[in-house]
Amino acid sequence: MIFFFKFLARWPLWALQALGWGLGWLTFLASPRYRRRLLANAQLAGQSQAVWASVGQAGCLVGEAPKMWWGVLPPCEWLGAERLIQAHAKGRGILFLTPHLGCFEMAPQAFARDFGPKLGPITILYRPSRQAGLASVLASARQRIFLKTATTTLTGVRQMLKALRAGEAVGLLPDQVPPEGQGVWAPFFGQPAYSMILAARLAQQTGATVVLAVAQRLSWGRGYRIHLSELAQPLSLDLDSAVQQINQEMEHLIQQYPEQYLWAYNRYKSPRTEA
Repeated sequence: MIFFFKFLARWPLWALQALGWGLGWLTFLASPRYRRRLLANAQLAGQSQAVWASVGQAGCLVGEAPKMWWGVLPPCEWLGAERLIQAHAKGRGILFLTPHLGCFEMAPQAFARDFGPKLGPITILYRPSRQAGLASVLASARQRIFLKTATTTLTGVRQMLKALRAGEAVGLLPDQVPPEGQGVWAPFFGQPAYSMILAARLAQQTGATVVLAVAQRLSWGRGYRIHLSELAQPLSLDLDSAVQQINQEMEHLIQQYPEQYLWAYNRYKSPRTEA
């Protein structure tokens, strides 16, 4: 399987995205469950008009993955990169937050390539697959210089805390549904959603600078534009309020690029019990 993905990684970005676009629509048409969830989530957020573009964009995320993991990274433009230099100078680490929006795999990869030599490595949080074959593929993916990975375990959390306290960068997706006991219920587009507390706790315990990131996918395989911004207000010291605040920030990012959000992600599911 890895050899197949490495073969795809040699394809031009536009071809991979075209392939993914077709797969996105095939999945939408063939899976009633997938289709219902995508349409329902977009409607809850008042983004019904963005649905049709998002179907193909969701497929692009899958199609471009081999190049993100094993290929030569495509070009990207950074908007707001001065925030990274300023945050690094404080010495308390950088906490990147991004929802399931655009090519969220690109942001940490590009940071490692473009800023790793000067600002140090970035550690990203990921959940290992329960499928043995896929788990081995993902274990070999994302292996680039200045890029580290941390699993969604206590060991992984400690690894991220250690990185921040060393003044390094970490990244995670706060709209990911955490296991039971690792989140709180908070509004997300007006609906109760089980929301992770990890992002808020990392920021509160380390004083890290929170940077919001969106890797916008440009048309026709032209690469990506990474938008960096700050929180609208300093993060609350109250945990529940901080989680709600982060949800609101994620909503704001999604509303700017609704056609590139992964609306089919099961955001409102009940948390699973961690084994």
